[in-house]
Amino acid sequence: MDFVPDAAQLSQLISEATAPAFVLGAVAAFVAVLLGRMNNVIERIRSLNEIAPEHSGRIHLKSDIPRLRQRAMLLNSSIYLALASALCTTLLLVAGFICAFFKLRHEYGAGFLFAIAIVLLAESLFRFGQEVRMGLSEADHFR
Repeated sequence: MDFVPDAAQLSQLISEATAPAFVLGAVAAFVAVLLGRMNNVIERIRSLNEIAPEHSGRIHLKSDIPRLRQRAMLLNSSIYLALASALCTTLLLVAGFICAFFKLRHEYGAGFLFAIAIVLLAESLFRFGQEVRMGLSEADHFR
């Protein structure tokens, strides 16, 4: 077969795929952290929504719901950005192997996809940082 890469090409491609594979693993772990925080925020919103109006001593806690919803929106956008980063990284790996089989140059495309994946991850981290800052605000420490 004319377009099957030889062992040296595959070895080179596999060594080049190591960095994106590590990024993919890191993004997967990061998404797990984000989902855990999202679950905590949603559970807190649910528990605050269950406070009955006759509990006048605890009704003031419901004023925290808008801030919790904003945290949930930040986490949601962070999750989507991280998943988009993971998809870009996966596409990078797939494109690399396809290019190797057809003996096409992939350096520029791979570099472009990797840069996009890292920018998406950076934006996801920024949104996560915003959510962490909100989560550590004074409102949480005095209840």
